Amino acid sequence: MGGLRELAASFVVSGPAGVAIRDRLKHLTPQDEKVLRAVGEHQGALASRDLKTRCADGLDHSTDAWAARKRELTKESSSRIAGAITRATHDQWGLARRCQAAHVRVLDAGIKMVRHRLSLPIGEKGTKRAAGGYRSKGEWFRKSRRLAALEARHAAAVAEWQAGRVRVVRGGKRLLNTRHHLTQAQLTEDQWRARWEVERWFLAADGESGKRFGNETIRVTPDGEVSIKLPAPLAHLANARHGRYTLTSTVAFAHRGVEWADRIEANRAVAYRIHLDTERGRWYLTASWQRPVVKTIPLAAARTQGVIGVDTNADHFAAYRLDRHGNPVGDPHRFPYDLSGSAGHRDAQIRHALTRLINWAVRAGVAAIGIEDLDFAPEKTREKHGRRKRFRQLISGIPTGKLKARLVSMAAEHGLSIVAVDPAYTSMWGAQHWQKPLTTPHRKMSRHDAAGIAIGRRALGHPVRDGVSPARTQLRAWGRTAPPPHDRSDRAGHRTVQAEPGGRGREGTHPPATDHAPGGVPPSGTRKREPSASNTVRDARSTQQWVQDSLMRTG
Repeated sequence: MGGLRELAASFVVSGPAGVAIRDRLKHLTPQDEKVLRAVGEHQGALASRDLKTRCADGLDHSTDAWAARKRELTKESSSRIAGAITRATHDQWGLARRCQAAHVRVLDAGIKMVRHRLSLPIGEKGTKRAAGGYRSKGEWFRKSRRLAALEARHAAAVAEWQAGRVRVVRGGKRLLNTRHHLTQAQLTEDQWRARWEVERWFLAADGESGKRFGNETIRVTPDGEVSIKLPAPLAHLANARHGRYTLTSTVAFAHRGVEWADRIEANRAVAYRIHLDTERGRWYLTASWQRPVVKTIPLAAARTQGVIGVDTNADHFAAYRLDRHGNPVGDPHRFPYDLSGSAGHRDAQIRHALTRLINWAVRAGVAAIGIEDLDFAPEKTREKHGRRKRFRQLISGIPTGKLKARLVSMAAEHGLSIVAVDPAYTSMWGAQHWQKPLTTPHRKMSRHDAAGIAIGRRALGHPVRDGVSPARTQLRAWGRTAPPPHDRSDRAGHRTVQAEPGGRGREGTHPPATDHAPGGVPPSGTRKREPSASNTVRDARSTQQWVQDSLMRTG
């Protein structure tokens, strides 16, 4: 057991820090669309230029440089638009910097794995925890060449990291590469060009507390009227006072509309973004705002009403409810989803599965959902899993980042806490200690269902395994005392029992029957129980008393 790694402690995940809602801008006039396109293109060009300047500064950037960039943008827009653009540029550069660091870590992990496998004899078999040597001399040679390529890429990435150089594509690298594969993407060049231009627009404004309706650049009144502060070069397009353009379309947020109205009437900050869906030809307005950081409930409080343990898989969530003692309650639940198709389809599938999971948790009356703290970044490289391409695609397809964000946000709206646990050995120990004891003719247990129990027990602070044999676990589950040895001796010691604290009569012996004769007839001459009609009936009755479905196990 010395090879097992130390498990990280479970913790309650912090709640969401922001809210975003969206509504469609319907019935826009051609003039409205012309103005929106002009503003988006103009501010998008300013954002591209500002990002280029920021990337050129690298690590030499300072607050003075930031102020200088803002002054230059203010001349061609306004102070508020310039502030929004520079803040967006700063966030984009920081995200690229974090992605660069993650890329360096992935390259480093791949180099270590290839070096390890090259050091082993050719054909040496691996184990479950460590990869073996390469299969042939040819594969060994090809991997030695790949090691040289990885080392060169790693050296270049480290040099860029140290110099502060990042590479950012406004509009997205994936969409840029789609330009070379229009046939596979089923797009024409004009369609791709329209999508590329829209993605490079900048039609957004940060909120400002204390200003009218929480935002001076893109203002939305309680009645749903939308108006935009035009940049200085486009001021001639204004149709309202002070260089503003009011759209003919109005918005009405059906979701969180009351919360949004309360914020803008109190002049609290609300950020807005206007976006064009080129596939549908529809315009949307997204409103977002920050929430005050809410202190998460203590871990002990989240465990009081039990948890639901969830095992995340490539095509479904396997969930099991456990009480506060770690006892599995009822039957396993599975919430399937399909991660094929477009990004919108995948997102909808995840959202639908999480909705069903959370609704079941609310009906069950638990206060928390236990889930693995997954991060497959260093685990999906081909250097570790070799030829297991299908397995690499499997773990790569699980949307861990999006899943975490959506689950935390959706659970918070129903008053549920999320308990993150260490994922180590949950599938292995769950299958070893829980799958077989819980399998009955009427309940089919999979390895994933058993892993859900292991995750739930870890979230509750109970060990996944305790060294008890499955047969004895079954006896504990039925509230039975293990039968004595066949020779009726005391060599086995005290018999196994398991009961709630304060349970009556579970560990005690039956009182002696002193009120009737040895022959079974009491002094009154009448029997207390009628004899069984046949041995068959008696055996059937005994079987019905013995067989139970639920597995009960107390702290």
